[in-house]
Amino acid sequence: MANKSKKFRAALEKVERTNAYSAEEALALVKEIDYANFDASIEVAYRLGIDTRKNDQQIRGAVVLPHGTGKTQRVLVFAKGDKAKEAEAAGADYVGENELAEKIQGGWFDFDVVVATPDMMGQVGRLGRVLGPKGLMPNPKTGTVTMDVTRAVEEIKAGKVTYRADKQGNIHVPIGKVSFDDQKLLENFQVIHDVVVRAKPSAAKGQYIKNLSVASTFGPGVKVDPSSL
Repeated sequence: MANKSKKFRAALEKVERTNAYSAEEALALVKEIDYANFDASIEVAYRLGIDTRKNDQQIRGAVVLPHGTGKTQRVLVFAKGDKAKEAEAAGADYVGENELAEKIQGGWFDFDVVVATPDMMGQVGRLGRVLGPKGLMPNPKTGTVTMDVTRAVEEIKAGKVTYRADKQGNIHVPIGKVSFDDQKLLENFQVIHDVVVRAKPSAAKGQYIKNLSVASTFGPGVKVDPSSL
């Protein structure tokens, strides 16, 4: 831990904490100060001026990043009959009904995203207590409760990410890996930013984007000027 802290402090010294960098400058700096011994993820973080306790100020959705996240998502689909066959053909890693539900109830979580057809939600709903806390519960707002399982699976595999404002109004979204080309990271960042800006609730008052930063897995956050996007 001491070694990690030393590396973190060294990285932090290269960041002007009071400065809001352009998105392009921030991404370049994040890559420069990254010290992980693996291909770290890069994530953007928003602090928004919203009150998520109010139904008209909740923000949640999904978007396909043009260059993906650099991570292959393992997709589990609850479907039956022809829809199960469609999911398998689309590249889903796991497809099934009761047998998958029982495995999950038993503590199995070797998947990253859960998709379900509407007719399966009665069964999937009973898994809410175990899937919900992990952010894995299918939801129509993120396109994971759908009859178009082919599209859902293909989009997830192509780099679809979900976003959701937490109780404090924060949103964290991965935009790629340190190994990504700067332009690809910037384009992914731009797509996320556009979505967040458009999602501003009409009931939200005052400053909407209070803080925006970007960071690698272990690295310090670098403040970004929203107007640069």
